[in-house]
Amino acid sequence: MSARLLGLHHVTATVDEAQADLDFCLGVLGLRLVKKTVNFDNHGVYHFYYGDERGLPGTIWTTFPYKGWNVPKGIHGKGQVTVTAFSVPSRSLDFWRSRLLAAGVSFVDLTSGFGEPVVELNDPSGLRFHLVGSDGDVRTPWTGAGIGPEHAIRGLHSVRMLVRGSARTLELMTGMLGWQVVGEAERATRVSTGGDGPGHVIDVVQAPETPVALNGIGTVHHVAMAIGSDDEQRRLREELMTMGVSVTDIRDRQYFQSIYFREPGGVLFEVATVSPGFTVDEPLEQLGRSLKLPPWEEAERPTIEAGLPAVAHA
Repeated sequence: MSARLLGLHHVTATVDEAQADLDFCLGVLGLRLVKKTVNFDNHGVYHFYYGDERGLPGTIWTTFPYKGWNVPKGIHGKGQVTVTAFSVPSRSLDFWRSRLLAAGVSFVDLTSGFGEPVVELNDPSGLRFHLVGSDGDVRTPWTGAGIGPEHAIRGLHSVRMLVRGSARTLELMTGMLGWQVVGEAERATRVSTGGDGPGHVIDVVQAPETPVALNGIGTVHHVAMAIGSDDEQRRLREELMTMGVSVTDIRDRQYFQSIYFREPGGVLFEVATVSPGFTVDEPLEQLGRSLKLPPWEEAERPTIEAGLPAVAHA
C-alpha cells in the first residue's frame, strides 16, 4: 500500500560560512530562524532551520555551515536536488527583483517548464533558488526583514531533482510513496502528493548528460517528505525494506522522527514526521534565539559551544 505522504517537509543543504548564511536567509529572503542547533552527526557544525512562524512542514529550509572543515565545493548534477523553489505571490516578483538588486544579488528571469514566472538566484554558497510566482498560495508567511505579507515567501514551492533516467524513480514515487503525476514537460515530470499546490511538488528531470553530483559546499544534501504519524512512518520503512530498499533505522531528530533512503536515481530522500515540531523545547516567540541541544547532549554544552563559530542574528 502506498504511503500517505503529506507533501514536502524540508530541504537541507551544505553551505559555507555560518554568518553569511544567516545574513542571506534572514536579511535577504526574510525567513524566520526557527531553530539554531547542531548537526547531530557533527556537533562542531551548526544546523540552522528557517521557515514560517512555526517552521511548519513545507516551509522549512535547513543548512549545515561547513566552513573550516575542509569540505570541497560540491558539483551540481544527476542524483541530486539542484534547485529549491520558494513560493511568492506573482504580483510580488517586481518587489523581489528590486530587493535583490539592492542587496547586490544577481538574478535572471525565467519561465518554468510548467508555465510559472520565476526569478532565479544563487545564495553565497552557490545554491540555486527559484522564487516562483504562485497565485492562490494561502499559507500565512513570516514577515521578517521589513518584507510585508503581500510580498513575503509563503514556504517551499517545489524542488527540481536530476536523474539519469526517470522511469525507476517515478515507479517508486508513484507506487509505494504515493506521488501522482500532474504535469509533463520536456524531459521533466511533475509529481505531487497531499495536494498539487506549492509545498506539494517535485519536478523529476531526466538529465543523462549532466555530471554525477558530488555533495559538498553549495549543494542540497537531501529532500524530506512529511508523513503524518510514527506508525505510518514505521509501516513505510517496513515496506521499503521488503522491496529491498536500503533504508536507515528511525532516527530521533528532536523535532521529528526520520528515515533516509536513496531513490533509484541516487537522490537522498528523508521521510519525516510532522510532530513534535519546533516548540517542543522553546516557546513560539523565542524560536531560534538560543542554541538548543538534544537532552542527551546537554552535559557537553560547554565543549560544543566552544567549538562553534560566533554568530549574530536578531
